[in-house]
Amino acid sequence: MIIYLDNSATTKVRDEVLKEIVDSNENYYGNPSSLHRMGLLVEKKIDEARKSSAKLICAKPEEIYFTGGGTESNNIAIFSHLSNLNKNNNVITTKIEHPSVYNVFKQIEEKCLVKYLDTDENGRINIQKLYDMVDENTILISIMHVNNEIGTVQELNKITEIIKRKNTNTKLHVDAVQSYGKIKIDVHKVPIDTLSFSSHKIHGPKGVGGLYVCSGLNIAPLIYGGGQERGIRSGTENTTGIIGFGKACELLYESFNQEVDRLYDLKDTYMKRLEEEVKDIKFNNPKDGAPHIINVSFKNVPGEVLVHYLEDKDIYVSTGSACSSKSRDNRILDAINLSKEYQEGTIRISLGHFNTFDEVEYVIEIIKQSVKDIRNITKRG
Repeated sequence: MIIYLDNSATTKVRDEVLKEIVDSNENYYGNPSSLHRMGLLVEKKIDEARKSSAKLICAKPEEIYFTGGGTESNNIAIFSHLSNLNKNNNVITTKIEHPSVYNVFKQIEEKCLVKYLDTDENGRINIQKLYDMVDENTILISIMHVNNEIGTVQELNKITEIIKRKNTNTKLHVDAVQSYGKIKIDVHKVPIDTLSFSSHKIHGPKGVGGLYVCSGLNIAPLIYGGGQERGIRSGTENTTGIIGFGKACELLYESFNQEVDRLYDLKDTYMKRLEEEVKDIKFNNPKDGAPHIINVSFKNVPGEVLVHYLEDKDIYVSTGSACSSKSRDNRILDAINLSKEYQEGTIRISLGHFNTFDEVEYVIEIIKQSVKDIRNITKRG
C-alpha cells in the first residue's frame, strides 16, 4: 500500500482528469490557432477551462492567462510589474517566499532597493512593518498567500488595505499556488493586481499554470512569438494540459467546502495522534494555517533519514519544498527562528484528495517506530 503525503510538492492526477486528457488527445488534437473546425473546437475547450479556473477565485474568464506553471506565472507577473524599474524605486517581499519569487527579487537587488519583510514564529508578516516600509517609490509588493512549507496564511484583506492606503500606485502580486483550491479567494473583493496558481497542486496535470491579471492592467510578455494567450504567453498552448486543468478545477469547485473541511479534519487528526504518540516534537504550522500542510520537527532525528525510513514502508513525505530540496539550509525555518536541534529533524506532511482517515493509524505507528529507531542509533553514535 502506497501512502503519498507529499501533495504540496505535487498531486496525483484524478481519474476524471485523466479521462479528459485522453479524450482530448484522441478527439481534440488540433491547434487552437487554426481557423478550421478542429482548431475552433479546441479553442472552445480552452475557453471552457478558462471559465472553470476563473470560478475558483471569482475572476472573469478574460482575466485568466494559461502558462507553463506557477514558476512561470510568478516570473511573468513580477518582471512585467518591474518593466519600468529604476534606481529610485523600491520593492517589497517576504523572507519566506517560494524560490520562484524570492530568487527573482535577489536578481534585481543591484537595480533597485529590495526590502524583505521579517515574519513572526508562525510565519506571519507584521502589518505595521509593512505599512512603514511602503512609500511613494514602492512600485511592487509580492507576498505569498499560503507558505508552501509551513502553511501560514497571510491576511490579504489587511495587506491590500495597508498598501492602498499608503500608495495607490503600488502593485500587489500574490503567489497563490498553495492556496488555490484550498482557501476561498475573491479577487474582486480583495484588490489584487496579479495572482499565480498551478494545475499540479490540485490533482491536475503538470506543466500548466495560471495567471490572474486584474481587468485594465496591462502586463508585458516574457516570451514573444505567435501572440497566443492574447500576447502574454506566446507558443502553442499545452492543449491537453489546459483541458485537464479545467476538469480538475471543475471537480474542485463542485465539492469545495466538503473537500476543505475534510482536509482540516484529517490534518487535525494527524496532529493529535502525533502529539499523543511521539515525544519531543514541535509543530511549525500555525493552528489556523492551510488545511493541507503539517510541518513537524522531531528532536534528535535527522529529517532526511526519517524520510527514507518512511519511504521503505511506502509512506512518502518530504523535508520541505521540492524546489529547495537540494539546499542544506532552510530559509523558511530560519525565518521563523526554529532552533537547530529541531530544524534538522523537520518533515512536511501534506494532504490531498486521495488521503483517507484509514491511513492515519498506520502512518503514525510507522513514524513512531522510525523515530524511536533513529534516536536509539544516534544515541549509540
